[in-house]
Amino acid sequence: MAIFILMAARLRRRWPAGWLLLAMALILTTGSSRASPARSGAESAVGLQTPALAGPGEPRVLVARVYFANRADRDRLAAVLDAVETATTAGYLTALISPAQYAALLRSGYRVEIDEARTALVNSPAAGLPEQAEGIPGYVCYRTVEETYADLAALAASHPRLAAWVDIGDSWEKVASGGSAGHDLHGLVITSQARPGPKPVFFLMAAIHAREYATAELAVRFAEYLVNGYGVDPDVTWLLDYFEVHVLPQANPDGRQLAETGLYHRKNTNNTAGSCSNTSYNHYGVDLNRNSSFHWGTAGVSADPCAQTYPGAGPASEPETSAIQAYVSSIFPDQRGPLPTDPAPAGASGVFISLHSYGRLVLFPWGDTNNPAPNDAALQTLGRKFGYLNAYSVCQSGPCLYATSGTTDDWAYAELGVAAYTFEVGTNFFESCAYFEDTLLPANLPALRFALKSARNPYQAPAGPDSLGVTTMLTTVVAGQAVTLTATADDTRSNSHGYGVEPVQPIAAARYTVDQP
Repeated sequence: MAIFILMAARLRRRWPAGWLLLAMALILTTGSSRASPARSGAESAVGLQTPALAGPGEPRVLVARVYFANRADRDRLAAVLDAVETATTAGYLTALISPAQYAALLRSGYRVEIDEARTALVNSPAAGLPEQAEGIPGYVCYRTVEETYADLAALAASHPRLAAWVDIGDSWEKVASGGSAGHDLHGLVITSQARPGPKPVFFLMAAIHAREYATAELAVRFAEYLVNGYGVDPDVTWLLDYFEVHVLPQANPDGRQLAETGLYHRKNTNNTAGSCSNTSYNHYGVDLNRNSSFHWGTAGVSADPCAQTYPGAGPASEPETSAIQAYVSSIFPDQRGPLPTDPAPAGASGVFISLHSYGRLVLFPWGDTNNPAPNDAALQTLGRKFGYLNAYSVCQSGPCLYATSGTTDDWAYAELGVAAYTFEVGTNFFESCAYFEDTLLPANLPALRFALKSARNPYQAPAGPDSLGVTTMLTTVVAGQAVTLTATADDTRSNSHGYGVEPVQPIAAARYTVDQP
């Protein structure tokens, strides 16, 4: 069987020798057994809406497994606790909680297990090194917001026939200050100008949750891989000739700048609803991944402005959200009917991916219900292709994770009919550079490339076999010269771990074209 080979990205920076990936030894502290379902309302079950300050000598934040009685119980907890985006199929929710919340959960009869190693990591993120001149302090592999913008702007300037650096809107602080502070939301558009469009579109966004360090860098590395590979890698060259890529590396630049100081800040920096200064770590702001206008506020959110799932004052109330929705609507056609049961047509185009961390998951709509989306079978099929390439579990967001509403992927699929996914990459919010370079990046670059390749026909083409090892013995061909083309068609490359099984079909024939898709 042919092997899919992806040219490895070059390391952008060096860091001091001796950095090791922290081995996570799980030490469990168990509370009393769960006796009955949570009382109505998660706030009453948890005992308080937002974490209080830790006492002297206590960790500010605990990383805990909170075991739930049923999905409704899980969703109530996830709405008010700082739930981590990891699978809940084992019967527990992973969350960042305060010592006061830990005590309240035990009093309410919940079984709670503390991950001591992750708790230590959360309370003591890597410190900046004296010789570190660039990157996030303690994490030299991750560019800051300013470095991200400068590097991608320079990439576009040096490759004007392949890339354009565009301004798609403003952050909350820029709007609130009248332009004297805050950031623009910048995107990179990548395609070969030598071939005119229209072309199928792939949209990739990252860091809508500020503390998820690895996501922005993964998006930037993918953009660099494409631009630098044009004219060198034949697959990349073909993709940029016939497809169009839009990369939004910093969807929440104000919040990200705050998280770069070592704070586990998740939301944007809108503090008009409350400063939340009495909490053990930053909680003010709006969760931009609960603020989209589709099914805003229907599930998995809290009315408490200091909660991590606060969805804002209304649908798309935040300038970041409205800018993203306007931009995405401008690059994708509306291909889906108005009813919740209307599927996108089988021949619809476009793929949308939002990068999050962590959990090693590929998630697809819907998030606010356990009911399947109208294009569920096709979404599963493409998702399993992604899961094969990055070795992640694949599942519908609502049943697999917990109830969410107002999310960007649900909005993109619901409003435009685009095949939309969330990748929960890696194993930590502040992912180590060793893990990022050695595991996370090489696992996800092939999956992102497949997403780009699938943008022409995402609801049909992934159900067929993959063409692998496509080669000729000649690098230059004279008109009329005979050429032998060798390839392998393989229909087994699908990850069925955790969510159904993709059928393997007999392959009757294959065909090729020259100079056209």
